[in-house]
Amino acid sequence: MKRYFADLHLRINPKETQITQQIIAKAARYGYSQISIPFTSQIDDAQISSLRAACVQVGLDFVVRADFKPRNQEDLMRFLRKFRRKAEIICIVCDDKEIARSAAKDHRVDLINFPSLDYHKRFFDRAEAELSFRNQTALEIDVKSLLVLEGPPRVRLLSSLRREVALAKEFHVPIVLSSGVSEERLMRMPRDLASIAYLLGLGESEALDAVSTNPTRIVATNREKLSQRFVAPGITIIREGKAD
Repeated sequence: MKRYFADLHLRINPKETQITQQIIAKAARYGYSQISIPFTSQIDDAQISSLRAACVQVGLDFVVRADFKPRNQEDLMRFLRKFRRKAEIICIVCDDKEIARSAAKDHRVDLINFPSLDYHKRFFDRAEAELSFRNQTALEIDVKSLLVLEGPPRVRLLSSLRREVALAKEFHVPIVLSSGVSEERLMRMPRDLASIAYLLGLGESEALDAVSTNPTRIVATNREKLSQRFVAPGITIIREGKAD
């Protein structure tokens, strides 16, 4: 069965048109089917149209993603109310335990991301994993730090990630592996990303799922929910009848 690969976290500024087009073209050459460039403060319809057009030209599917780093729970709720019906992917960046817990237990959140290199600020523990499983919130892991760090910092991060991956597997939390890169030179082919996942304790099939099946399934599910035909999970309007 053919796999469709996705990189849902290319951290580039869409206003930098030339760089954006180069990265989009390279993602297509590398064999990706879906990519996403996150919006953080607002979702710009004009930029979305431009990015979609650039992706279509090279055979890519552009996914609308919104990232947010809440200051508190109220901040998180405001963001979700504002962006859930606009974005195909919602990611909450967690550097606070309370925020991490709130994000994991909210069904409107698709991805939780822990960017800190400090072990004490990475809050994906057993309680977080259990909440994520209940709501099918996926754990997103960016590989950028593993590519740029050296020596003891890289070893410490690897240790933290292996622990988090082991918990995610134990609690059946979906894992999404993204690049998280902002430079073309750091981009990697999908199977190269998957090979990095082996270091984190994922088997071959699990590693490939993290860059294909898991992210593309989340996108497909959310697109169905955002469709005007969606009624409830498993219930979609196929055709509307005419009134007598």
